[in-house]
Amino acid sequence: MSYKPFFTFCIIITLFSCKSEHKFIINTPKKIQTNTELTISVSEKNNKPIDSVQFSVDDKKVNGNLTSAKLKINDFKLGKHQVTAIVFYENKTSKITETVYFLADSAPEIYTYKIINTYPHDREAYTQGLEFFNGFLYEGTGKKGSSSIRKVELKTGKVLQQKDLSEQYFGEGITIFNGKLYQLTWQAGIGFVYDLNTFEQEKSFKYTKSREGWGLTHNGEKLIKTDGTEFIWFLNPETLVEESYIEVYTNERKVEKLNELEYVNGLIYANIWQQNTILIVNPNSGKVEGVANLTSLKTIIEKEQKLDDADEVLNGIAFDKENNRLFVTGKHWEKLYEIVLIKK
Repeated sequence: MSYKPFFTFCIIITLFSCKSEHKFIINTPKKIQTNTELTISVSEKNNKPIDSVQFSVDDKKVNGNLTSAKLKINDFKLGKHQVTAIVFYENKTSKITETVYFLADSAPEIYTYKIINTYPHDREAYTQGLEFFNGFLYEGTGKKGSSSIRKVELKTGKVLQQKDLSEQYFGEGITIFNGKLYQLTWQAGIGFVYDLNTFEQEKSFKYTKSREGWGLTHNGEKLIKTDGTEFIWFLNPETLVEESYIEVYTNERKVEKLNELEYVNGLIYANIWQQNTILIVNPNSGKVEGVANLTSLKTIIEKEQKLDDADEVLNGIAFDKENNRLFVTGKHWEKLYEIVLIKK
């Protein structure tokens, strides 16, 4: 029996076991509020020497000393960020990364509401989008086989004009911009553009980054879209490409299932699916600046009709900018309410 191969194998094992491997660790908080200075450092698991470290957050380089750095993050958007460290040691380099979540710098303001007026609303309308324009309500309804876009008379709730979608589509949010009506579909990955006056479809567009369509509004420059996550997307109205996004966070956590949207005096108002709540979101940072609890509004309407708690929830926000009026309704609600929000 030859022992040479066995002896060679043992030598290889010994060499590998003696090899000096560095294991670097980025020391950073997992979550941090943006009014707090971010401190990051790198250490080696077995306290082996490090020559220096080059830090960055996303694409922004961070100045520091040999193995640590500090960064003010109050100008960053909220949500997920990547901390990168390039470690220099023994004439070598090693790149390591860590994820950090930036949270809002303060808790949201809490709002209640007051009902100003009550109007009739089509109980058959599974409301997915709501808009007020030139004295009329425009509504997008959902569910396959009953999805549509509508022009509605405010005081009577009468449907003045309607175009139904093909049965293959589940209609979602709508908005009106530059004489066009835009409508999303839920899971088909496609949206439609209509002539506002005739409701004739002019073109369709595909979602470029998000997978689903939920809510839709605009800020006068960009279309603004939700997809059921914590993301709010900003679309170029000409190309309909999702060019940028914000992530919606409070001072404690992200807020998911963002649904119907409305742009109100420079802020984004958003429904949350299955919750009778309106969030007031900063469109630049993603910070939840306010929360309006409208649960008792659902209680009021339940005195007149029975609702499915899991489905027939608040979902519809429209703003009359000229007269500073805010309207809300829900899926299959037989009433539409004009309300004012009151800060507690």
